[in-house]
Amino acid sequence: MEKVINSYETLFIVDVTGGEEATKATVTKFTDIIAKNAEIVEVADWGKRRLAYPINDMPEGYYTVVTFKAEPAFPAELERLYHIDESVMRSIVVRLEYEAVAKAEAKEEAPAAAAEEATEAVAE
Repeated sequence: MEKVINSYETLFIVDVTGGEEATKATVTKFTDIIAKNAEIVEVADWGKRRLAYPINDMPEGYYTVVTFKAEPAFPAELERLYHIDESVMRSIVVRLEYEAVAKAEAKEEAPAAAAEEATEAVAE
């Protein structure tokens, strides 16, 4: 029987009160966990941002978004690990309806196509 591989995206917000090193260590810990159990398509570090509302009386958090492909059982385990780690303030894992690799490739091709159109317009 064929293995089912789905595309997922996860966003997690890390507590920044422990300092920059502790924040980076937590982000690295979770990206390594995802890399060991899934195929990472893209990692986007959004960085330190102001929260829409305070969480545990903290106004800021470090945002990280990871797009990955994995078997259906892994996201539940990842959410469990997020809930165990106290430095993760909020997290969400969402199954994507589209192919994550195709979106990443389209994102890379879009600037190249726009630049090509601009050079053609200048040449005319």
